[in-house]
Amino acid sequence: MKRFIEGIDREQGLLFPDHLEDFVGEDNLVRAVDAFVDALDLLGIGFVGAANTGRPGYHPSVLLKLYVYGYLHRIHSSRRLELEAGRNVELMWLTGRLAPDFKTIADFRRDNGKAIKKVCS
Repeated sequence: MKRFIEGIDREQGLLFPDHLEDFVGEDNLVRAVDAFVDALDLLGIGFVGAANTGRPGYHPSVLLKLYVYGYLHRIHSSRRLELEAGRNVELMWLTGRLAPDFKTIADFRRDNGKAIKKVCS
């Protein structure tokens, strides 16, 4: 029917893929979260990195950005943050398309509780 607006075909390949930067406006809150966390001295505040268990861990700034975003949008569950990191364009932009699992997010919160409180105060 020609009377309705139609979306693009899901199977159609694109010659020039979209950039995440195009989907996040200049006045978006995630840009403030990104600038805020990047300006912090995470080691000086007391953040610890992931345990050295063979596979490289996530940088504490990535997990802190995810946590602060969740705090600002009332997302408290680590499972919900994992889900949002995989489907939310703002979080994809903020984390560089990294999507840590819920256990990693929960462990970060547990291991860095005092440092997170310092950041939020």
